[in-house]
Amino acid sequence: MSRIAEVIVLAQDAEEVMEPLTRPDPARTWQGCFAAMSPVGTSGFGWGTEFGRVGSRSGLLEHLESLPWPRPETVQILIHDEEDDCFGLWMIHDGRLVEVPLPRTRRAWWSGPPKAGAAPDPGILRRTDCRPVTWPEETGADHQPRPPAW
Repeated sequence: MSRIAEVIVLAQDAEEVMEPLTRPDPARTWQGCFAAMSPVGTSGFGWGTEFGRVGSRSGLLEHLESLPWPRPETVQILIHDEEDDCFGLWMIHDGRLVEVPLPRTRRAWWSGPPKAGAAPDPGILRRTDCRPVTWPEETGADHQPRPPAW
């Protein structure tokens, strides 16, 4: 399924950890490469990439949470799927990357079972302060684990 998504990783002192992710690796479950985002005159603290298909990003969050971050308390993952109203924020809590609820947003998922052979649904992050969230069917964050598409 074609659904463009941008991912930004922010982490302090993580150049060594992120360097292997700037090169292709067919052994990874997800496919892509991050590029360093380095403001002039400073060292890198951010990396970004774009995915063109849902299937190409499966396993990304699990991979990122398994890395030996020198300062895990500074790791922030920003994810914007083309269907989202805004970037979602993921942070490491108790050793796992979890989505941090943002004020005036809600993640929604398609109702019903996934189609056979289709990539897992990443859900859609909607802002609740600009229009009613009526599509797709809303589910509370307590009822949905990490989107398997990530």
